[in-house]
Amino acid sequence: MRKPVSAANWKMHKTSGEASAFVEELRSKILDEPQVDIILCASSTVLFHIGTGPNESAIQFGAQNCHWENEGAFTGEVSPEMILDCGAQWVIVGHSERRHLFGETDEDVARKFSAAVSAGLRPILCIGETLDERQSGSTSEVIKRQLSAVISQTEEEAFDQAVIAYEPVWAIGTGITADTSQIEEAHQIIRDFIMNKDEKLATEIRILYGGSVKPGNAAELIGIEGVDGFLVGGASLSVDSFMEITQGISDHYDKG
Repeated sequence: MRKPVSAANWKMHKTSGEASAFVEELRSKILDEPQVDIILCASSTVLFHIGTGPNESAIQFGAQNCHWENEGAFTGEVSPEMILDCGAQWVIVGHSERRHLFGETDEDVARKFSAAVSAGLRPILCIGETLDERQSGSTSEVIKRQLSAVISQTEEEAFDQAVIAYEPVWAIGTGITADTSQIEEAHQIIRDFIMNKDEKLATEIRILYGGSVKPGNAAELIGIEGVDGFLVGGASLSVDSFMEITQGISDHYDKG
């Protein structure tokens, strides 16, 4: 069985002190080795404070973005090697806010994915359609285009180290959640695409859902066929909220 994932994306929130307090409180609530991979994705300014703490397997850490080069004249950017130096194991690439607010192209995302894997980081690859693309019936085309761009830059085997997060852009931070059939369809499109490349990988890769996930809807969402966990935004800013979601994932898989 694929181990589920509960990944927090704090976005542009939390100082180093706030982040450290969150991690300590989260540690206190994890009594045993969790049955869920817990990943906290923080800004690069606080990663060094939380990612280089006590060695543990219960909590993993990730960055929210990286550059595709390890060094050079790229003022303001953070390289994959710098992220590793902070003690992180993961990095989000292709988040909808990076694509649509900062103009990152499919090729940019693909280069970041490849650079992250080459450096030894594990990417959380975000893909998904806008409302216009959904309404025009282009969801499948968009998903396949975004995945094809990444595969064109790297080998299929690189996905062994990655997870994919389907995040319909129109359901992020809006309070709107894609319905069961929409999520199930999108996750199946992703898995079928990978199946055509590598059947074994398609059965093993974890596909997360991200889009206004909160304690009130997490139990329903984790029950959808093909959903292997969540990439949680605003609801991950509170330890209690994030732990309720994480525990819900664990409870679902225990029943299964």
